[in-house]
Amino acid sequence: MDVKKHGLSDQLSPRGKAGSRLVWGSVASLIVLTGLLLNSSLKGSVLSYSVTTGAAAVSLRSSVANVTKEPRPRPVDTEKRLDNASEVAEKQDVLEEIEGDWVDLEDGVDINMDGNFVVEDANGLVFQENSNLLGSNGDETVKNVTLVGENVNATNVTEGEFVGNVIADNNHQGEIPVLPVEDKAMELDGSFETCDLFDGRWVWNGRSKPYYRPGSCPYIDKDFDCQRNGRPDNGYIKWKWQPNRCELPRLNATDFLERLRGKRLVYIGDSLNRNMWESMVCILRRSVKKKKRVYEISGRSDFKKKGIYAFRFEDYNCSVDFVAAPFLVKESSFKRKNGSIETLRLDLMDPATSMYHDADLMVFNTGHWWTHEKTSKGEDYYQEGDYVYPRLKVLKAYQKALATWSRWVDKNVDISRTQVFFRGYSVTHFWGGQWNSGGQCHQETEPITNETHLTKYPSKMRAVEHVLQTTKIPVIYLNISRLTDYRKDAHPSIYRREYKTEEERNRAVGAQDCSHWCLPGVPDTWNELLYASLLKAGKGIWKR
Repeated sequence: MDVKKHGLSDQLSPRGKAGSRLVWGSVASLIVLTGLLLNSSLKGSVLSYSVTTGAAAVSLRSSVANVTKEPRPRPVDTEKRLDNASEVAEKQDVLEEIEGDWVDLEDGVDINMDGNFVVEDANGLVFQENSNLLGSNGDETVKNVTLVGENVNATNVTEGEFVGNVIADNNHQGEIPVLPVEDKAMELDGSFETCDLFDGRWVWNGRSKPYYRPGSCPYIDKDFDCQRNGRPDNGYIKWKWQPNRCELPRLNATDFLERLRGKRLVYIGDSLNRNMWESMVCILRRSVKKKKRVYEISGRSDFKKKGIYAFRFEDYNCSVDFVAAPFLVKESSFKRKNGSIETLRLDLMDPATSMYHDADLMVFNTGHWWTHEKTSKGEDYYQEGDYVYPRLKVLKAYQKALATWSRWVDKNVDISRTQVFFRGYSVTHFWGGQWNSGGQCHQETEPITNETHLTKYPSKMRAVEHVLQTTKIPVIYLNISRLTDYRKDAHPSIYRREYKTEEERNRAVGAQDCSHWCLPGVPDTWNELLYASLLKAGKGIWKR
């Protein structure tokens, strides 16, 4: 038999032709379908592990198994809803560099030094594939936790367990500090609307990245840029504030800017409010794609001098400003027969009020300058009208100044437009002296773990609370005194500048900064609390 001929004749028969077409059509369809599936597999995720964090969800990608992808929750509503409102702003830069334990490759996708993929949202919260979530100041809910004894070594603790009032993380080696807390069960059973955001504890979370990378924001004062100045440790940026009865939402920078669109946020006060202002500028700037559209309107980059500074966010037609007014009331002078003396007018506001009276959000503070020698002695310094007090106790003078501020707020603030904040006293940590007498906080790398080592609640803050009760305009009180009291580890100390030699560094030990805070660092938490307080109040554009 001619096999070749037989095969050819069979192919040419009508029935053979039909069968051949059917077979080849099926094969072609399978090839096309397989190609499409392979292409989809390469571009999309086969395993979508969705972690819900309240207002946002982050998906971790893998190629191990098939799991149905959960829908992305809707973001917090804003007054103006955009088509892409559910998308988080892109990261500021595409980097390929090692930063501590991370290699940052592209927007939202990192690899840690163990080779595991992690995902980051635009506000810095990191989730690692195949890992347990730890409680933090983010939106994660702490579940199935186990309470273990105090003073436990980290190497003997299961990751994710409670240690005192610190959640263990095996990335945090050595002895885990235990921050005391009254309710050791730590059940997050409270309502956000009724929760005291300032009653809580610091939680270690080695996976959470800061809102902006150390050394990455060009608008941080050199004095606050501790990592750039050579600070060797970075554990102080891994502690997150966790209220005892509710979750503290992370500051969604994109959402904040949307709500601030066409408006003005102003920080008024001393250099600690400047610390907070720079933090907010850096947090918000990182969520903006075109960084050149964020700028200080006068072109200045040194913000230490007295004055008014304004960062404009062009794409949102809004600004975030700082007004230097360390006392809130007016620094003045008084003429006497033997010459003029410097005075502080307790009955008059600082003239800079004309520069912010119409702002939409005002954040006031005053406190640290009241500890300086002239103010604390109170001799021939405090003035009301034409009278200079020969001697007046500083706390009494502070109360008078706050009363003047309160009257100004009641008279000048339009409650339908403006929300006023007063930020509490930020506790210092000078050991062995004060800021001008050799006080130190160098080599502190952990928060205070024993509440008996905390300072007494500042009497100035009791004065603030009394005045706020008498103020007619509603003022949100950012009571950060206790939460900062724990954080002896987060000051610049000697890392206020870069040192060329070890000798220079050694000399700096005698002049340390234990008042201000490294950035990123504790002031980022203050701004988180500001954001959460606005959402909690739910006024106007801040309705949840």
